[in-house]
Amino acid sequence: MSLYNKFNEYLKDKFGERTLKICIDGGFTCPNRDGTKAFGGCIFCGERGSGERTQRISISDQLSLYFDSYRSKRANKYILYFQNFSNTYGDFDTLKAKYDEALKCDNIVALDIDTRPDCITQEVCELLKSYTKKYYVYVELGLQTSNELTHKSINQYISNEDFINAVKLLRKYGIDVVVHIMVGLPNETHEDIANTIKFLKEVDYQGIKIHSTYVIKNTKLEEMYNSKKYTPITLDDYLDELVYILTHIRDDVIVHRITGDPPKDLLVAPQWTTHKKLVINRIEKILKDKNLYQGCLYNSD
Repeated sequence: MSLYNKFNEYLKDKFGERTLKICIDGGFTCPNRDGTKAFGGCIFCGERGSGERTQRISISDQLSLYFDSYRSKRANKYILYFQNFSNTYGDFDTLKAKYDEALKCDNIVALDIDTRPDCITQEVCELLKSYTKKYYVYVELGLQTSNELTHKSINQYISNEDFINAVKLLRKYGIDVVVHIMVGLPNETHEDIANTIKFLKEVDYQGIKIHSTYVIKNTKLEEMYNSKKYTPITLDDYLDELVYILTHIRDDVIVHRITGDPPKDLLVAPQWTTHKKLVINRIEKILKDKNLYQGCLYNSD
């Protein structure tokens, strides 16, 4: 029995076999990059957003490169993951054209859209709903924390109300929601983590991505790190917070990720974040040794 609901196991159960993600750069930007709300993007976000491994070429060319590579041979079914920046930030025709171009490929079973809560509208939901007859469609929303002072300090500029409204709208259209939270953000404490998890108890979400905060080159966070204004979280402290999160979320939530996955050539610190399997193995051992599992302390607060 798994100690928490792993995303790969969920996919195998849902689609009957191994299912892989194809990460796509749709050529989008964000309201906190283009001046609508701010400039420069989130302080931890690099020049390519969270999808540093993608290439900014046409969507069709990105897909051709993927299917010509060895990676595509490892599965028969795929999820299209629009990863870089805010992938619902555009007008209806632009969004539809990009999604349609990507979905021309065979063996696509799901559409995964990463975006900001303030970039979810009724029009966006109607468009996403139109794909649900053929594909499993879900949206990843970057909350990161429920501390609105942190939202401003990391140059994110969203509100908890933005997030709540986005979730309600997506769920109205039957679209699953995956929440992003980050552990180790500047000036955040365990109390902030606990408050974020408590905040999520009031929200109808289906999945969670738990990211460790890491420093990559050419970001505001690197400047803070170099000037001693930011100290990355240690592995032991991260594991403690991860145990807290997993044991305090609902037992039916799908855990899409339990740590960050930085590109090694851009990573500044902390180095432990490059050892993804180490984090996974350590957390499973801790949970097993302490007889803990996902959701076991959900009603303890």
